[in-house]
Amino acid sequence: MIPRARIRIGDGGSGAAEGHTIGHHTWLHRSLMQIPPNETTEEIDRGIAADEMALHGVATTTPNTPFFRFPGFEMTPATLDLLQLRGIVVFGADLWASDWNPMTPEQELKLITDRLKIARKGIILFHDPKAQTAAMLPAFLRYLRDDDYRVVHVVPASPGPQSRNQLEKVLQFGQLRPRSCQRVYLSA
Repeated sequence: MIPRARIRIGDGGSGAAEGHTIGHHTWLHRSLMQIPPNETTEEIDRGIAADEMALHGVATTTPNTPFFRFPGFEMTPATLDLLQLRGIVVFGADLWASDWNPMTPEQELKLITDRLKIARKGIILFHDPKAQTAAMLPAFLRYLRDDDYRVVHVVPASPGPQSRNQLEKVLQFGQLRPRSCQRVYLSA
């Protein structure tokens, strides 16, 4: 998922055009556990509306891609219920690159590959506007390839029921193509 900071005309828009899955975040990245419930809903809705405006030209609180991540993974039962009632899937992460801390691309690569060696699989959180992360990603993708990890591109379910057999056929014949994205689910 690509954060709002990257969703601008000619930037995040091109990411969507290239097949990236664009998920949603809050407007100001505030701790939702520290603000009143009415502000929590507004924070979520403003974030979604801003993303939708940048991506589709319409400021709506009904997202085209019903994916969301809480800032700092901080959620409450009420915010989870709010998103569930709206059909929005909440994502977390199994490991992260800690790329909000200053480090070189080489240090970040070592940190994330060491964490991945322990975890062996999962959703990894990167903040792609960080220059060190952007510089590190080609080496990380080579590491994944060389160590036989699989990158899975997560997309919203298509309308109508899909059987497991149908999904396996799509995967078998390579109709789903992984894309570079902020979060990837990995399995060895």
